[in-house]
Amino acid sequence: MPRNSLTAAIALCLLAAPLTACGGTSAASDAKVVTVYSADGLKGENGDGWYDRIFKDFQKRTGIKVQYVEGGSGEMVQRAVREKSNPQADVLVTLPPFIQQADSKGLLRKYTPAGADRVSAADKASDGTWTSVVNNYFGFVYNKKQLAQAPTTWDQLLDSTYKNKLQYSTPGVAGDGTAVLIKAIHDFGGKDQALAYLKKLQSNNVGPSASTGKLAPKVDKGELLVANGDVQMNYAQSKTMPNLGIWFPAKKGGQPTTFALPYAAGLVTKGPHSANGEKLLDYMLGRTAQQQVSAIGGGFSARQDVKATDANATALTQLMTGVQIFEPDWTDIDKNLTSYIEDWQSATNS
Repeated sequence: MPRNSLTAAIALCLLAAPLTACGGTSAASDAKVVTVYSADGLKGENGDGWYDRIFKDFQKRTGIKVQYVEGGSGEMVQRAVREKSNPQADVLVTLPPFIQQADSKGLLRKYTPAGADRVSAADKASDGTWTSVVNNYFGFVYNKKQLAQAPTTWDQLLDSTYKNKLQYSTPGVAGDGTAVLIKAIHDFGGKDQALAYLKKLQSNNVGPSASTGKLAPKVDKGELLVANGDVQMNYAQSKTMPNLGIWFPAKKGGQPTTFALPYAAGLVTKGPHSANGEKLLDYMLGRTAQQQVSAIGGGFSARQDVKATDANATALTQLMTGVQIFEPDWTDIDKNLTSYIEDWQSATNS
């Protein structure tokens, strides 16, 4: 997602080469830096997102500068895997099931941030390797200007109205893209049924996208009518994208469904500045930052004891009314994710 020029320059440098190549300065040589690899969605379009605020406040309070790199959840995990022998990141933030995948690959080390005891057991690792910092839910977006009303079912998306006007991010690369597959498996009652549907949907699908965050602007402009996303990111985007509406697909005759898709954070094993990473995680879960999640970020606090009452929190509660929330079997998904993705690729010829 768009960032200010300084952050963008840092990110491009980081993506192009190891930190040691960035202007000749290694992250390990600067004790006042912490490097974050994150799924997109929490940084604002105009420097007004939750990350923008807390990174600025964190640096003001500690003197520690945040170097930030973003991409799809799977992309960030894959990068950390490649760098495992010489880690460049200190903190990794991804959506499920990629945070579980990072854990299973030994990328995360145990650390319990201050305030983690206020996070529900379902939103953190039992072994202390990661914890949610922003709660969130999977969803879809549609263009409110070109569609009189939001679609309500998966079957509607097979209509010719959506030919080359529908796109979802790539499962296995993007967290929200993987969520499309997870939700379809739940709604259609099994993997085979879900893949049969997604195979049909492919005739309307524009094609792959590594980043979910890039789809909402296309929907707002009318280049697409429908795309996948998540509530936090899309709600925040809707502040500057007036044609963006959020909805939750249902199986024909069923109730709209979704599931929690939190931004989960953990410390990278042998990260160059783990102590600074610990301080950042503590700050992320602190009361001040958590109270800003809805007001600034358009998301849901990860802490159960933080009850937001701002206008965004009220609107988000209304948005979720009547939507059935299910809990995926993340252990099973982590175990079988590779085969699920391969089966999806086969079914859709992707």
